[in-house]
Amino acid sequence: MDPLELPIRRFATPIAEAVRDNAVVVVIGETGSGKTTQISQILLDAGLGAGGMVGVTQPRRVAAVTVARRVAFERKVDVGQEVGYAVRFEECCSRRTSIKYLTDGTLLRELLHDPSLSWYGVIVLDEAHERSLNTDVLFALLKNLVARRNPPLKLVITSATLDGEKFSAYYGACPVFEVPGRAFPVEIVHSLDDHSADYLEAAVDTALDIHCNQSEGDILVFLTGQAEIDKAVCQLNAAVRALPADAAGDLLVLPIYAALPPDMQARVFRPAPPGTRRCIVATNIAETSVTVEGVVYVIDPGMSKQKDFNPATGLDRLEVGPISRVQATQRAGRAGRTRPGKCYRLYTQKYYEHQMPNTTAPEIQRTSLAGVVLYLKSLPLNIDVLGFEYLDPPAVRPWRRACLVLGGLGELVDVQSIGVKMVSQNRDAQYSS
Repeated sequence: MDPLELPIRRFATPIAEAVRDNAVVVVIGETGSGKTTQISQILLDAGLGAGGMVGVTQPRRVAAVTVARRVAFERKVDVGQEVGYAVRFEECCSRRTSIKYLTDGTLLRELLHDPSLSWYGVIVLDEAHERSLNTDVLFALLKNLVARRNPPLKLVITSATLDGEKFSAYYGACPVFEVPGRAFPVEIVHSLDDHSADYLEAAVDTALDIHCNQSEGDILVFLTGQAEIDKAVCQLNAAVRALPADAAGDLLVLPIYAALPPDMQARVFRPAPPGTRRCIVATNIAETSVTVEGVVYVIDPGMSKQKDFNPATGLDRLEVGPISRVQATQRAGRAGRTRPGKCYRLYTQKYYEHQMPNTTAPEIQRTSLAGVVLYLKSLPLNIDVLGFEYLDPPAVRPWRRACLVLGGLGELVDVQSIGVKMVSQNRDAQYSS
């Protein structure tokens, strides 16, 4: 599809004018609206990059790189020139770069060395609904920076699903734009049984059934992590090889997760050979961060890995747990991008309506805050960590626990140098000395 025909392009002029006239703007763009690739270009083409780069944060490395490449392709330039990206251990930018895609962690590291973000004229915080720890810290830091920087810094908050009123109130009654998506109808098929105990096997069986009995169209399967994905890929490949020759066509099974090497991640975005159906097996990276064209069928087991604090060990842990209804809606929307689709939910409609949580609590309210304390104290801004204006402030007890951790390790003796080291190496406070 021509990028100029994406739904958000109809709002290009009012969005650019709102950013020019306001310090902060919120854009809620549904799946398929084009917000991730188009907002940066809209702002640059409207002259809003004259005061510095348009920086766009992404929650994951693969998203920052793939979206930068896509935008460079649309603008008919080489990556690293007008459009670039910066992720951990890799930067592809130049003095000519006007649009820069970067992870939220990369922007936090840049703030350590340049607290005014002097190279930027606009910051776009994309996928804000994910509410990672990094993103919530950036909400507060950028609110503070927008209020004090001269020349002014513009801030755009974007998301597919967001409480617009809440964010508008947080940023001083800023304007909110709601942009419809480019979606076709998606039929939701709920399971008659609960598959929470055997969701991997149920997902593999469902994918195989779709391949053998449903019309053409790629399949997207959500699983929780690398081990599950690798197991599912092996099982699907073995099952397809065991099929009779005339049972179904070829199936190309492709994994995608954050730790996958970039060249293997890139395979997901290439079209399949003629007569071949693709089955992409992904973590929640495919909910919003990356878009795989051609997906018609989505298989949603209703689970994901989530970080929370374990008081017994004093450390964060990754636990498999249920997704929220907001995430379920995002997953289903992946099936309706190019034509009508189907989403197979491996949980009952009763569970979805009465037991599945509506949203997931922000990470800042369920993980260790030691790293946040250390990071904020490392900035040359004299921040009152407990009194800082967070969107959803944590309770007092986690702050006290964080300070005890830092005090017990002696980290506060030279907090700035240790904090810089911690952030530059993406390490927790417990391991930064």
